[in-house]
Amino acid sequence: MSSEFGRLIKISVFGQSHGEAIGVVIDGLPAGEAVDMEELAAFLDRRRPGKSPLSTSRQEADAPEFLSGLVDGVTCGAPLCAVIRNSGQRSGDYRELAQRPRPAHADYTARVKWGGHADMRGGGHFSGRLTAPLCIAGGIAKQILARRGVHVGAHLAAVGTVEDAPFPLYPSPALFAAVAAKQLPVIDDGAGERMQALILTARQEQDSVGGVVECAAVGLPAGLGEPMFGGVENRLAAALFGIPAVKGVEFGAGFAAARLRGSEANDPFVLQDGEVRTAGNHAGGILGGITDGMPVVARVAVKPTPSIARPQRTVDLAATEETELSIHGRHDPCIAHRAVPVVEAVTAAVLLDLLMEGNHGTF
Repeated sequence: MSSEFGRLIKISVFGQSHGEAIGVVIDGLPAGEAVDMEELAAFLDRRRPGKSPLSTSRQEADAPEFLSGLVDGVTCGAPLCAVIRNSGQRSGDYRELAQRPRPAHADYTARVKWGGHADMRGGGHFSGRLTAPLCIAGGIAKQILARRGVHVGAHLAAVGTVEDAPFPLYPSPALFAAVAAKQLPVIDDGAGERMQALILTARQEQDSVGGVVECAAVGLPAGLGEPMFGGVENRLAAALFGIPAVKGVEFGAGFAAARLRGSEANDPFVLQDGEVRTAGNHAGGILGGITDGMPVVARVAVKPTPSIARPQRTVDLAATEETELSIHGRHDPCIAHRAVPVVEAVTAAVLLDLLMEGNHGTF
């Protein structure tokens, strides 16, 4: 199933943006794990729409309803199923798009694949709305990881050409929490102000802008993962590319490593409190697909929102002729800042799965 990932912990996302509900099934969670509902609600609120001019005005409570898998707030070993009821749909805004696909959106490819039967209202199953149930799964995974000394956090590393300060070599849980508490999740507030101005300018110009999310995980032991196709990078990248609008993933120095010499890119091994560590982290905490004990660091590129009010060229599929399209409705001028908790969620879910494998399915 294409909307499922994980090996020991399998996460399956279902629903459409304008359907009755969206949801997630998580199979394989360890039993006896308490879920702090207030903490989970706060995490979900970080990606919720309609909170500021920087995002869509669509109003959704995004309150999860748990149907199975929890007893008195504790996992019971059965598959956990949670749904979020949709309430803010305006499907009429998308009627024209059935015949005039949006450039850079899945309207056209979904029509070809499913012969015109795909529900593309609000983007359907391709919508960023499906990241809400991903955050349920990832929010629970973050809580389980934190109890074992593993913490996952992210920040908005860039919007357009405006860049935030990078994470330090050893980001702390306190830094993760401080960034998460901000309206715009950045380290440098000055950069955040410039990002906000750029996003609002794009909105005023009936356009959109992309961005980059940097995510880090601290507290992971060395030795997780497998070489070649079972590597930590492979597993994380495959899942991160499942987030709508993600067009690139890199680890450590990433593509910048190609411009370095070996003497610059290599991270010397050092001893720190009797533990083997590296003096830098160009490798992003992963060597040969296996964690080396340093923070795992990834960056995710998020494209500009395809749905913009500025006129764009497309094809009228009914008339078989080129035409022009101006998209109406409520859309984000930038998706990247709302993607920050989603990247955290997916990263946490994959790392919990890897830790379960490393512990032979138990903790």
